[in-house]
Amino acid sequence: MADYEAETAFLGEWGRFQQQVFFFLCLSIIPNGFTALAIVFLADTPPHRCLIPAHLNLTDAWRNSSIPLEEENHSGALVPSKCFRYKLDDMLSFSERGLLPGVDVNLTNVPKEGCLDGWEYDRSVYISTITTEWDLVCDDRWKNPLTSSVFFCGVLTGSFISGQLSDRYGRKIVMFVTIAVQTVFTFIQVFSSSWVIFCVVFFVVGLGQISNYMSAFVLGTEILGPRVRTIFSTAGVSLFFAVGYMLLPVLAFFIRDWRMLLLGLTLPGFLCLPLWWFIPESPRWLLSRGRVEEAEAIVRDAAKKNKIEPPSVIFNPSQKENQSEKTTAHNICDLLRSPNIRWISVTLWLVWNTVTIGYFALSLNTANLHGDAYFNCFLSALVEIPAYTLSWVLFRWCSRRLSLFSTLFMGGLFLLFIRLIPANLIYFAITLEMIGKFAVTTTFAIVYAYTAELYPTVLRNTALGACSMASRIGSIIAPYFIYLRSYSISLPYILMGSLTALAGLLSLLLPESYGMPLPDTITHMQQFPGCCQKTSYAPTHTEEEENACERKSAVVP
Repeated sequence: MADYEAETAFLGEWGRFQQQVFFFLCLSIIPNGFTALAIVFLADTPPHRCLIPAHLNLTDAWRNSSIPLEEENHSGALVPSKCFRYKLDDMLSFSERGLLPGVDVNLTNVPKEGCLDGWEYDRSVYISTITTEWDLVCDDRWKNPLTSSVFFCGVLTGSFISGQLSDRYGRKIVMFVTIAVQTVFTFIQVFSSSWVIFCVVFFVVGLGQISNYMSAFVLGTEILGPRVRTIFSTAGVSLFFAVGYMLLPVLAFFIRDWRMLLLGLTLPGFLCLPLWWFIPESPRWLLSRGRVEEAEAIVRDAAKKNKIEPPSVIFNPSQKENQSEKTTAHNICDLLRSPNIRWISVTLWLVWNTVTIGYFALSLNTANLHGDAYFNCFLSALVEIPAYTLSWVLFRWCSRRLSLFSTLFMGGLFLLFIRLIPANLIYFAITLEMIGKFAVTTTFAIVYAYTAELYPTVLRNTALGACSMASRIGSIIAPYFIYLRSYSISLPYILMGSLTALAGLLSLLLPESYGMPLPDTITHMQQFPGCCQKTSYAPTHTEEEENACERKSAVVP
């Protein structure tokens, strides 16, 4: 079978065409950094207490003592209750009789009631969030993590749908349609009249967000050459995602109202739509669909931009006749069809799931850390810059499998160490959490690029979509890992650390892809240990050799 990279080697690695594709695809990633973690500020819960209506004829002494004290779970200190107040009828009676709280009346004997008149919130940090808008506290506090989970359910659905659509209809069209979906529905979210409507629209935003991210990722992976591809798939898209993430707390700092913040987050999405005229379709994908003339036209245009004279024949004319496997419609079921691809897929799904739990739980937890929420969020985003740089270094010069294992295992250990830190060493615990976030972020960048290398062109976007879809089980439950803080502040770290370290050990079973060309068909994939004898993919393999390997893989249990 023909080797795409050999046939397009005359273009060079870093001409004007590659620079344009690299930069514009990376720009399209920035809005994803906003959207994925905006919920940190949109749904943050400020300090609150039961509202005591201003028109009630209560003395200042009773108004100031209207909230009972409760023992805080973490520190054991007595703090005002967030969900109860003393019964208003009793307080009014005591106030009218001139009795003083704590002097004439033992407050422990006064009956309590819920916040029947609503809550009053501390407005020193936020003008409003969806929590303050729809009172997502006390008996309704379960709605807060569910809001994030609904978004990730949209991401799960987008991962399932977009991969197959992209493999069937093209990377470019799916990418731009879903950018438009994400942007338009974020704008619609501004006008949500209830929590239910907000969540329904948020689901669609999540669907669009992951779909355009994966399509852009695969598009760049397939267009760019081996060396630039490594930079793009690790440091490139990830750094631009981190730029969006870093800009989020900056924008949120100046816009304290959740509706206006959402409105501001729609602008970058609208600015990305004109990129349609500068980003081409993937020639690899066109060839896999038998559309040789269209692929050749894109490559000739690239040669023109790079000021290179292309050969008279770029792709072998006989290549159109050898598309029997490539033009076959593939779907998600092919990821489980043979033992080799099945074990690779299952292992990657488990690893992706664990990495996603760690990444999003640690990112969403920034609002709960000691200190300023905006600075903590910015710091969480800032540690991603060196993490993505390290991911490129590891991906450029090191084994994929060992890079994945080392970052996962290190991240798990640092998260487990947090449990051992004394309660008074708050900043040391935050430092360990940021180191854990650094390691997990590095893993996230590596596993995206590693997965793209393991799967063939005919299934690459579907496989990435399936891995992302499987990982969304982790992102859906990640908000509830943070919710466990209400029971034990160390429990989330113990669970995340253990799962992450175990996933690192599991990743050692994956095949190595360092130094291997991108596979184009299923038979070119590297072999999972125990499925069949490992054979390195080389473009000179004959169809007979490929069929023999496929038959051998099919009979091995």
